[in-house]
Amino acid sequence: MERMLKNLFLFLSKNKTMTRAARKYGLRFGASRFVAGESLEMALAVIADLNRKGLAVTIDYLGEFIEDELEARKMADQCIEAIRMIGRNDLDSQLSLKLTSMGLDLSERVVMDNMRRILEEAEANHVFVTLDMEDFPRCQPTLDVFKRLKAEYNELGTVIQAYLNRTEKDITELGEFQPNLRLVKGAYKESREVAFADKKDVDENFKKIIKQHLLNGNYTAVATHDDKIIEYTKELVKFQGIAGDCFEFQMLYGIRNEKQLELVEEGYKVRVYVPYGTDWYGYFMRRLAERPANVIFVLKGLFKK
Repeated sequence: MERMLKNLFLFLSKNKTMTRAARKYGLRFGASRFVAGESLEMALAVIADLNRKGLAVTIDYLGEFIEDELEARKMADQCIEAIRMIGRNDLDSQLSLKLTSMGLDLSERVVMDNMRRILEEAEANHVFVTLDMEDFPRCQPTLDVFKRLKAEYNELGTVIQAYLNRTEKDITELGEFQPNLRLVKGAYKESREVAFADKKDVDENFKKIIKQHLLNGNYTAVATHDDKIIEYTKELVKFQGIAGDCFEFQMLYGIRNEKQLELVEEGYKVRVYVPYGTDWYGYFMRRLAERPANVIFVLKGLFKK
């Protein structure tokens, strides 16, 4: 049943009609549990509150299915404004973005122009930017863009997904850039030809790449809600004598809030991924796919209205 629900939510996440409907009707149906709000102002208030609790943040202006250059430029403008507001308000926040929202599927010129505009602002305001990883066909193009931009800008990292067969090789090839990487399990549906099919294999590969990247001496963001992966990381850094400023844990806004604060109290750095914007539908469906039990929270929210 859980696998069926996961596949259903992943299928729904790519539905353009539902995406347009979600933009029209706003943050209903429980999405507000996982999305900070529709406006930057609402997101900034959430960031400030999380900072007061000792939590760092990475903010993401949601956007999918970008169809023209003007729309991609507007998405980039939103990211630039978020960077400026983070700097102006002295918030402990980074920025995350998807290259498809910057025009990756349109042309190399569009995505590179938008990214350079964003990274110029990021360098000026000392705001770190992470390129989120998307589905498998966009993995290599994302890494290609990362490599080109990393040669020009310091405030840049990307994401590596443990469920892909290619992941260990990717980390090795990225080593020359001494990259700051966010390591995740992966949230897209992929074929057996390119991804591990069994959860236990994904978990083992996740542990392997955490160790690989940490022992390479590069900053590592372990993005997980899995207690076993969290404990594995704690034990690894203790055994290897890895300093606390060489890694952090990352979790999603609205998921395991108590665990986030517990880790902070234990002395670990925790960063919360805070999405906002009207284009929340695809993100919301993938969160339900990752953990179908989240549907319970959605239903509770509906009955309270």
